[in-house]
This record gives sequence, structure tokens and C-alpha cells, in this order.
Amino acid sequence: MITGTSLSKTYGDRTALDEISLSVQKGEIVGIIGPSGSGKSTLLRLLDLIETPTTGTIALDGVPVPTGRHGRLQVIRQMGMVFQRPAVFSGTVSENISAGLRFRGEEKEVIDKEVKRMLGLIRLEGYGDRIASTLSGGELQRVAIARAAVTRPVVLFMDEPTANLDPHSTAVIEDMIHHLATEEETTILLATHDMVQGQRLCDRIGVMIDGRLVQTGTPDEIFSSPATPAVATFTGIDNLLNGYIEAVTDGIADFVVAGHHLQAIIVSDRYRGPAILSIRPEEVTLTFDQGSDGSARNQMSGTISRILPLGPLVRVTVDCDAVQVTALITRASNEEMHLTVGRVVTARFKASAAHIILEL
Repeated sequence: MITGTSLSKTYGDRTALDEISLSVQKGEIVGIIGPSGSGKSTLLRLLDLIETPTTGTIALDGVPVPTGRHGRLQVIRQMGMVFQRPAVFSGTVSENISAGLRFRGEEKEVIDKEVKRMLGLIRLEGYGDRIASTLSGGELQRVAIARAAVTRPVVLFMDEPTANLDPHSTAVIEDMIHHLATEEETTILLATHDMVQGQRLCDRIGVMIDGRLVQTGTPDEIFSSPATPAVATFTGIDNLLNGYIEAVTDGIADFVVAGHHLQAIIVSDRYRGPAILSIRPEEVTLTFDQGSDGSARNQMSGTISRILPLGPLVRVTVDCDAVQVTALITRASNEEMHLTVGRVVTARFKASAAHIILEL
């Protein structure tokens, strides 16, 4: 549907985007995540033709975007953009939503029908005659999304559409995004800081670090099999163990770190040498016994050094000799086990839960 090839953008001596290539298919929701300043918004602005890339090309349906003003405008008319901070026009909610349709010269009957449809999708039925500037921030963002979607764009770009919104508005917007992609086959490219939202909504996720698209894949691939330590850290993996692969047998690597022999699934049967073992903290279980557990091949005993409550969850850090392992458990489990700093526990995790990173 829309493809960016070798896109770069520089501002003076600063490189905002560095050789990014990305393709999004019809009806697909692709999320772009990454730290602040990594280039997410810049990428959306290039693909939406708000800005021009320093190098690289953009194509819609396999056709390169024309350089001429008229041809470029025809492509822009097939796109929509939603910014993090909604811009409200003077007038009513209906007038705001219908702005694009009125600009295109649509008949009043068509405009009224489409505005009514949008008000239903954003769950603001009966708000059409209200002055838009009197709405709450969450309601304004819903109106801004309706205004972008009412023209039925083939591609919709959304830059942090639910940032700082209340849970109800966030849920309504997420439902609308899902509807647009699945029912109307709108292609959606979404930049977000909310990684849980990315997992809920997106078919694929791209991770941007320092202006580069360092990994793309399904949500499971991104959050369970990070390609680099930077991706692992950004996606919430505390457990990054530096060691080396000593041997590989039947797709299982013998990973050695500070004298501990751990097992992990590995694709390459030939690699031996330095590597990083990543384990999501929620994949680590804690017990008081050191016996064998058939379902968890890996275990390390140590002393609890920190307990950090996180709402319904608790982050427990265990010092296992020279290795530090973090587990994320429920508050109920923590209370049931009576965990305290200084107590000796055994941290366990399955070989299938351990991911080996070869890009050091």
C-alpha cells in the first residue's frame, strides 16, 4: 500500500532519519515505537508528505509519489493525519468533522450522513451542534480522528493519538482504529509510546533507535525476541546477561555466564562465542527449593536485593553471585510467599523463554 525506501532526513548537521525502509500493506496496522527523539514523528511526516526526505523515495500502491504540485496533491488527498495535540477549528463539532468533505465539495446529504457515522464511531452521538472548543481533551482528540477519517483515506497516520488521555477516550480511540483497519481496510501507521497499546492493536511493530529502524516484526517477535540489546532494554527486558555460547546441541545452546550454565533455544547450530541472554522478567518464577523442575531447565539461587511494587505487580531483583536476575510477579504471589529483602530464593525460567542476542 505505502512504501518508503531508503528514507533519510537531515536538519543541518543533525541526522533525524537514517536510511529507513518500510512497507505497510492494505488494512494493516503498523506501530512505530521508540524513545523520544528517535525519529518516529519525522518518519510519519515524511510518509504523509508534510515534509520532503533528504534522500529516498515514497510510493503509494507501487506508484512513486510525483514531484509536481498537482500530482503530489492527488496523493495527499488519499491520506489522513492525526497529531498528538488535536487542532480544533472554530464552530461546532459537526463543522469540524465535516471540514474535509466540505473542502472537497461534497453534497450536504453525503456530509450529514458521514458526520453521523463518525459521531457514532467516536461515541459522541448528540454532540454535533456543540461548540468544539468546549469539549474535553479526550473528546477533542476523538473529533480530530473523525475529521481525518471521514474522507475515507486509504492511509491514516497517527502520532501518539492517545497520549495523556483518560482510559475511556483511549478505549474509544483504540476501538475506532481497529474498526477502520478491519471493517474499512484503512492502512494505519501509528507512532506510540504505549507499548501495551502496540501489542493490543498492531499487526506489526517497528522499533526506532537514534533515527534508525532497528527491528520490525510481530508484537511477539519484538517483545520476546529482540534483535539488539537496545531493543530489549526499550521493551522492558531487565535481564540481559553477558556471557558466551559454549556448545549447541539439537537447537539448544549451552550459555555460560559467571559460572552458571543456562540453556536457551538458538537458531544457529554453528555459532560459538560471546552473546547476550535476554529473559523477560515476567518469564522468571521464584521458589524456595533448589530441586529440579522439568518445565524450567534454568535455575539460579540467590538473595533478594530489592522489592519494588508496581501496582498489581511486584518487581523482585535477585543477586545470584555475579549475576542479577529480575522477576515480575503478582502482588498476591509476593504476599503469599512473604518475600523480603535478604531472603534466599531460586529464580527459574524455561529454555524457550530465554532469547539469545548475537548482535552485541
